[in-house]
Amino acid sequence: MRFNSVFLRSSVSLVLGAALMVGTAQAQAETTECIAPAKPGGGYDLTCRLAANGLQKTGMIDKPMMVSYMPGGIGAVAYNHVNGVRPDDPNLIVAASTGAAVNLALGKFGEYDADEVRWLGALGADYGAIVVKTDAPWDNLGALMKDLKTQPGEIVFGAGGTVGSQDWMKAALTAKAAGISPRDLRYVAFEGGGESLAALLGEHIDVYTGDLSELRSHLESGTVRVLAALSEERLEGPYEDIPTAAEQGYDVQWPIWRGYYMGPEVSDEAYQQWVSKLEDLAKNETFAELREARGLFPMSRFGDDFDAYVKDQVAEFKGLAKEVGLIK
Repeated sequence: MRFNSVFLRSSVSLVLGAALMVGTAQAQAETTECIAPAKPGGGYDLTCRLAANGLQKTGMIDKPMMVSYMPGGIGAVAYNHVNGVRPDDPNLIVAASTGAAVNLALGKFGEYDADEVRWLGALGADYGAIVVKTDAPWDNLGALMKDLKTQPGEIVFGAGGTVGSQDWMKAALTAKAAGISPRDLRYVAFEGGGESLAALLGEHIDVYTGDLSELRSHLESGTVRVLAALSEERLEGPYEDIPTAAEQGYDVQWPIWRGYYMGPEVSDEAYQQWVSKLEDLAKNETFAELREARGLFPMSRFGDDFDAYVKDQVAEFKGLAKEVGLIK
């Protein structure tokens, strides 16, 4: 009897221990995390918070999502970490943007390229814009392109980034759409959008390739004219009168998307669960208010569609970088 009672107590202990381990594992499985590949307060932080706040406020996750920060290499450190350390973590997503696609194209993420992760989806975007002063001689994009073809060295572009940056890419792709070599553009780099706009208004540059969301107050005051929005379709609200580049015969789009990726070895089941969560979130009215409060426009690309979209972007950026000699 003593043997049996000891055996019984041992068995119960084992069962309870196993149950505790399972419970702990389940609790851990319910804890989600978003890595922002930068210091707190920037665009990647905003992107993680967008998912974290949206998923929690809509009741799509039971526990608050943890947001962690991994600055370094403009996203390269986080990209390498996910591939090398956490390639199969089903509860981890990482913030990304169009800037990540540009840096991948330029080879700034080391040995890894765009095929090394599973691109999950985008929940919002800003859009590029071709901007001039209100009294500039061009009323539309076609008029600017006409002059640019005949005197490319006379028209000065400027924006908040060096050659190879997102803002430069907008100018280069716009010129290329008109049959003008990006090499022939006169481009001046500034520290940011504020400095670039000041240069435009001070007539130090002729054209600014900025982002729509930062122009709202200037549109209301009438100090600038947006010749084209680099969006797929016309946007609503204060931007509804701005034609797209495509409307004017130039196939140029520049969404500054805010999205996410997962490790390359994450299971199809876990990946699809996240895709479904983000798809549902994008349709939610509460989330739409959160997105608008952060100055973002709707963008809904998920799963295989988003994965192909990012890889196509990287390939396009890589081709442009080669054309102007940024990479071999």
